[in-house]
Amino acid sequence: MSYYLKKNWKLTSIVCFFQVVVWGLQAGVQLLLMQTFDAAMKFDFKRFMFWTLISLLSWGAYFALCALLDYFQSHAIRTMNNQVRHDLSLALLNRNYKDFHHQDSGEYISWMTNNIKQIEKLAWDPFFNSVGRIAQVLWSMIVLFSLHWSLLLASLVSSAIMLLLPKLFDKKMEQMGQRCSDAEANAVSRLKDLLLGTDVLRCFNKTEQFLKQSDSVSDQIEKPNCKLTYTKSAVNSVMSFVSVVIQILSDILIVALAFQGKIMPAVLAGGSNLFAGVTNGLNRFANLRLSISASKPYFEKIKHCDETQAHENPALSNLHDKISLENISFQYDKKPILDKMNCTFEIGKKYALIGPSGCGKSTLLKILLGWLPDYTGTILLDGKDAKNYTTDQLQQQMSYIEQDVFLFNTTIRENITLGETFTEAQLQKALHDSALAGDLAAMPDGLDTVVGEEGRNLSGGQKQRVAIARALIHNRSILLVDEGTSALDQKNADIVEQSLLANPDLTLILISHHLTDEGKQRFDKVYELQPVACAAR
Repeated sequence: MSYYLKKNWKLTSIVCFFQVVVWGLQAGVQLLLMQTFDAAMKFDFKRFMFWTLISLLSWGAYFALCALLDYFQSHAIRTMNNQVRHDLSLALLNRNYKDFHHQDSGEYISWMTNNIKQIEKLAWDPFFNSVGRIAQVLWSMIVLFSLHWSLLLASLVSSAIMLLLPKLFDKKMEQMGQRCSDAEANAVSRLKDLLLGTDVLRCFNKTEQFLKQSDSVSDQIEKPNCKLTYTKSAVNSVMSFVSVVIQILSDILIVALAFQGKIMPAVLAGGSNLFAGVTNGLNRFANLRLSISASKPYFEKIKHCDETQAHENPALSNLHDKISLENISFQYDKKPILDKMNCTFEIGKKYALIGPSGCGKSTLLKILLGWLPDYTGTILLDGKDAKNYTTDQLQQQMSYIEQDVFLFNTTIRENITLGETFTEAQLQKALHDSALAGDLAAMPDGLDTVVGEEGRNLSGGQKQRVAIARALIHNRSILLVDEGTSALDQKNADIVEQSLLANPDLTLILISHHLTDEGKQRFDKVYELQPVACAAR
């Protein structure tokens, strides 16, 4: 929390300044009220009207400053919320493949949405309001001291009580905030899974199950928040009762001083409000501290993400010789997938990986990409250990086309270029080599056709062709293809494969489950993988 407040110290200082000025003006208005009341008690109409006019002008200034305060405070909160999201996004980008996929995407969505709103509600608003409440207490004390020292002494005693009392609840509120955060993240993940499976439940006429699970997720979100809210309310009730007791005692003190002639009777009009400014201000400050305590688990997530951030690395020089795999072994949860695998991929040549499902073909590609660093053995890139390079450096030369293609919910053009600028010639070549040009001709909007969520407006084959065009246009020298033509008809599959095989500057490593004897002849080498084994053919 303090990191973002310090990072935006100019903006937060402006907000704090207005908080101090606004509450100072409100305390000053109480002094004006005493003067107005004193003139009324002495039947001095002229003086009464004068102080009434000054009071009106002061209230006008107060509300104007409140409007400025709201403007700068909302701007500060918006800025810090955006920075938190930016840091979360950066942290996710710097997670390795295994760590990133260890958690469900629904939880990450919760971090970017629910957690940010909770931070705003439990941290930013309470912090700025805490500054205001402290200012309210201090201004009220200053004015009380100007009236009589005993009023200040009484306010200090009440301050001590109101500050020490909430410490009894800090630990409990922090624990409840943690439970809220965890429950929300889990609920969002469950909700995402439920929505993605809606068609399956409909198909099997399980609409009641959908509603039941939806209601369960909803209550999972609301229950911890409800408990946190009414617990805060219960604590607030205790604090409010103590505040009322202190305020009644202060009224008794003011009346006693007025009877003794030590303060003017008009203090009765505003003195009680000033004392209330101390007790209520401290009461509110105590509750705001509880909110800030409940926000700590949300910032701990951000702190954890910040620790994963990596420094930028220089670009990896283009490979010119070969990629060598020596005694590569890998296992998922103690289940061996690859065992002492040895093979070589020479730059510019074309390779196929074949074998039954589960023998490690896709795993091998992900190891080459740097996504699965927990392998044993050695991968040499032109004689240099691949572990000396980051995933980003490896992906500067490698492009990956997976079997289950993901497309963004935007146009075909944007899915191919990913926001980068290419010449028309580059674009047309990628469309031709991916066999996508024919599909675009039949689409009214061509390249500007919106693909829909997860590419649902396109067929499986069209999605694969878009992914192939995306890989080709970005001109990576090494292309890893995981069943990238499985959804294409034989004619288009031949066109795409022939284009990839004919490119002399491209190193191709392609996974296929159905490679004919004739097809094998097109590759420089075919590696056939067996479960926990690899043999060159």
